[in-house]
Amino acid sequence: MKAVLCSEPGRLEIVDRHRPGAPAAGWARLAISRVGICGTDYHIFEGKHPFLQYPRVMGHEISATVVEAGPGTRLAPGTLVVVNPYLSCGSCIACRNGRPNCCTAIRVLGVHTDGAFCEEIVMPEENLYPAKSLSPDEAATVEFLAIGAHAVRRSGAPAGVRSLVIGAGPIGLGTAIFSRIAGHHVTLLDTSAERLAFASDKLGFSRGLLADEHLASAIAQATEGDGFDVVFDATGNGGSMERSFAHVAHGGTLVFVSVVKDEIRFSDPEFHKREMTLVASRNATHEDFQHVIASIGNGLVPVEALITHRTTLEEAVYDLPRWAHDKRGLVKAVIRVGAG
Repeated sequence: MKAVLCSEPGRLEIVDRHRPGAPAAGWARLAISRVGICGTDYHIFEGKHPFLQYPRVMGHEISATVVEAGPGTRLAPGTLVVVNPYLSCGSCIACRNGRPNCCTAIRVLGVHTDGAFCEEIVMPEENLYPAKSLSPDEAATVEFLAIGAHAVRRSGAPAGVRSLVIGAGPIGLGTAIFSRIAGHHVTLLDTSAERLAFASDKLGFSRGLLADEHLASAIAQATEGDGFDVVFDATGNGGSMERSFAHVAHGGTLVFVSVVKDEIRFSDPEFHKREMTLVASRNATHEDFQHVIASIGNGLVPVEALITHRTTLEEAVYDLPRWAHDKRGLVKAVIRVGAG
């Protein structure tokens, strides 16, 4: 079968690999339908991922069709599924407590093990969710949207609060969409006027703030001087994460959706006087995937607007490097692998 291999930073190539063999009990062999290109994939290509071993087949935002089911597997061949790419151990303290998204020995497809920039993979049934009424394109967006849905659920913020989502990239936009679905009054903050215009024109977000020298006064005006009840930082930028503390209302919550290698510093007096809640959000769980599948099925997520770029396995070796350096107009790129 064909696969796109990142043999070393800056080098992609089409290679031939053996197709997976017959799946074991509780597993299924899948034909990849679509696979989204994530920011992680760009980082792997650029050599910026701190823990990755090359060579690597990338890809973890996946829709696929069941080709063959192993013994005891309930999924019928021909079923379109959404793939949860987080392989957990099932026995560590996080898994025992029902939080496999932060398993101590987690393996993520396309990062710790080869992913779905290829024609077929095998996966355990517990990581496969029937796509129901979703198209292959829609199903391939579920994983990245589930990151934002999980962050919103982690915040615990009720309907009616004012939320601020910092960073209007794919993860930030997904967070904003699910903050809106949760009934929050959403404001987006970004350094790019183009990104904010996209969020307004294509996704219907009427509240947007540009990160400039007038930001503090703009936030004060937008919140009557109170700050935001819940702030989601989805920038993956340490400086932004440190500055985000100042945007939270007294008694409010700050959620770090992205992760950075940096140490994050903040003013303890400012933190304490607000009695602020600081929350980390990592990956997503079965509950989040199902919430996203249902929300897309109910027409609450504008998937057509989010998918801005398309390519194929053969063309991805040329398109991904180009998009890594020129992200103008890019929100989500999807690789078409199989039919449908």
